[in-house]
Amino acid sequence: MAKRPNILLIVIDQFRADLLGRGPLGQVAQLPNLRALMDEAVSFKRHYSVVAPCGPSRVSLLTGQYAMNHRAVRNGTPLRHDTPTLGTEMRKAGYVPQLFGYTDTAQDPRVLSPDDPRLSSYEELINGFDEATRMRMETDDSAWRDHLASQGISLPPYPDTYRPAGNDIRDPAIYPADLSDTAFLTDRFLADMGAAAPGWFGLLTYIRPHPPLVAPAPYNDMYDPADMPPAARGDYDSHAYMKPARDKQTPASMVVGFPDLEASEDTTAALRALYLGLASEVDHHIGRIIAWLKQSGLWEETILVVTADHGEMLGDYGLWGKGTFHDAAFHVPLIIRDPAHPAQHGKRVEEMTESIDVMPTLLERAGVEPPHSLNGQSLITELDGTGPATKEQTVSEYDFGNPVTPNTWMQSLGLASDQCNLNVLRTERHRLVQFGGALAPILFDMHEDGEARDISGQDAHVPLCLELTQKLLRHRMTKPDSLFARTMIGEGGVKTGMF
Repeated sequence: MAKRPNILLIVIDQFRADLLGRGPLGQVAQLPNLRALMDEAVSFKRHYSVVAPCGPSRVSLLTGQYAMNHRAVRNGTPLRHDTPTLGTEMRKAGYVPQLFGYTDTAQDPRVLSPDDPRLSSYEELINGFDEATRMRMETDDSAWRDHLASQGISLPPYPDTYRPAGNDIRDPAIYPADLSDTAFLTDRFLADMGAAAPGWFGLLTYIRPHPPLVAPAPYNDMYDPADMPPAARGDYDSHAYMKPARDKQTPASMVVGFPDLEASEDTTAALRALYLGLASEVDHHIGRIIAWLKQSGLWEETILVVTADHGEMLGDYGLWGKGTFHDAAFHVPLIIRDPAHPAQHGKRVEEMTESIDVMPTLLERAGVEPPHSLNGQSLITELDGTGPATKEQTVSEYDFGNPVTPNTWMQSLGLASDQCNLNVLRTERHRLVQFGGALAPILFDMHEDGEARDISGQDAHVPLCLELTQKLLRHRMTKPDSLFARTMIGEGGVKTGMF
């Protein structure tokens, strides 16, 4: 391997981990390239994003911080301009990180002019990366749109960009598969990195299978809705959180042009089929990248990481999107191939890991001293086989308030914006959901009923609720923003400790 390996981090948007598992969706999902990669890499089977939705999840992934520390907790909430990122820290090792896609990072208004165009959209760039290919979903400022225009295809403004070319939700997109956003981003990556000098760093972020759910042919009818497994159901519909969550994002919100789409089993099956078609399209293009790495001789010179920012409910428990506390919203794949340790390839790691662990892992692999602001832990010992990277618990957050325009939760539940947040604590067996406002907690026993039954109201489980609540409190007390927590100033100047 070269002295400084190439590093490629691929982030798929809204990709559920169980598509690669042995469960119902995994049995129907056709993802041959990602499955083959798992046999040539280390896979982390219980990997969780620490926050949703898109912007916050990418901030945590690229800063190694819990949302409670970076506080960019919503799409549109700014990230502090001086926050260390994977990009800024990798530059210390000589890398010039290149972004193909987007990071959805709202800019710090304190350091920009009020009329700066970067303050008019949350779909902006995180510090430390050069924007090799500019991709946006909700604005017209996108290299993909320009490319389609050059091919004679004029896209309508968002969201009609993603309206099917017909009167059925399963009709194909208005653009062909070889010109889709996924195909275009892959083409640009291959063209640029094919000419790059050794020792490059690429961050490739696929929009798909994020909604609106519309797929180019043949992916639009690649799956038969009749083959789709039914959505999961639970017995806690009466919890105050659930109705506003369902009202906020309905099946009709997953597609463009069908406002009266019925919330039915048939609709759920059709939307799931579209989602899987988009996931298979991404898998196809990741396969193109893997083939290029192998054919170009870069396969053994490149550290490859594939993950997702968050998951997707797909109708489970009557919910769509990722605005919830369920595992499907946070459980995402993590596949890491380090060519320096082939003996570990094919390993499946059972220990729980978190999205904030990716940054310290890559920094250690590149020989970069991690900043004290990191909350994650390196997974190098799993990659080189020297020991497990164990965690007793993982924690995820979701902020469902809106400080500018009161949303459905705030209006229906009488909550202020800063009360609209939740934490999910996962242990080996249990899930505790703690709300910031005056909402009852939720407790799941994953070994008994999974997420189908809330047991928090049973007297026998009161001690368990207290124990898990204390664990969550200790987590927040021991994982605060630690940028200067180890630094002391006094006689002798600035000193930094390790204890």
